[in-house]
Amino acid sequence: MDRLSSMAVFIEAADRGSFAAAGNALQMSAQMVGKHILFLEERLGTSLLNRTTRRQSLTEAGRVYYQHSKKLLEDAEQADSLIDAMHAEPSGLLRINAPVTFGASRMTALITRYLQQYPKVQVELTLNDRYVDLIEDGYEAVIRLGELDDSSLIARQLQPYQCLICATPGYLAEHGTPRIPQDLRQHECLGFTHWARPNSGGQWEFVHQGRTEQVSVGGRLKISDSKAMLEAALQGFGILLAAEVLVQEALSQGRLVALLPDYPLPARPMHIVFRPDRHLSPKLRSFVDYVVAELGLHPESNSAAAISR
Repeated sequence: MDRLSSMAVFIEAADRGSFAAAGNALQMSAQMVGKHILFLEERLGTSLLNRTTRRQSLTEAGRVYYQHSKKLLEDAEQADSLIDAMHAEPSGLLRINAPVTFGASRMTALITRYLQQYPKVQVELTLNDRYVDLIEDGYEAVIRLGELDDSSLIARQLQPYQCLICATPGYLAEHGTPRIPQDLRQHECLGFTHWARPNSGGQWEFVHQGRTEQVSVGGRLKISDSKAMLEAALQGFGILLAAEVLVQEALSQGRLVALLPDYPLPARPMHIVFRPDRHLSPKLRSFVDYVVAELGLHPESNSAAAISR
């Protein structure tokens, strides 16, 4: 006999209190129920049930075997369900959140390609730079920048988020090219409005020979949108600190020039974050796998990790 099948019969007999009741539930005879129980007892070399003419009860060994058999069958059922889910066609609505610049520069194109591959999925992409609560705000997945704290969520590591500083050839011809970070104090440096304190500039951080260096920069123009900052830089108004994904086209065209190559800005960790549901939906599983395939690091760097909400 099949051991898992016999375990299922044994659990049914223990739950229902008699071979006859178990047989009715399983659509087999009471005699066949008895054969399954006997098969297990002979295999184990011990009795699992105390039987009398009026009632039956679990032996001490039977109680232990019942508990572990039930857990084993639940795990087997879960394994079957997971495989079924993997083969199910992804469908339904996915609500995704991402930072504004990265979302507009990389995620939008990635999502359109994903939707072409999975025609039964719909995606609602929200772009903002505030810290969102994945569960309370109702997102299935979030692209998150920066270090992660421990919690009950799951993260897959993506390529680090790299920023650069750059300016137009015309600006550099008129104002000179900075050679070290301290030279930036003499330049117009474009910044986000939320960086600035009243009457002061921002702090730009660089790495040189393993050490970090912060420089206070200032400028007359601060903007709340990265694409608007890029446009100001392209007009030759000042030096821009921006995500590489935002400026890479202008750099390749020669419209911008990357500065201070010996003083890179620290890269920020980036992850895709989602809930650790035991039965991950096909739509979410396929989306996470797609993002990691396009934006992830090497496979060994993409193990799941507990992170902050």
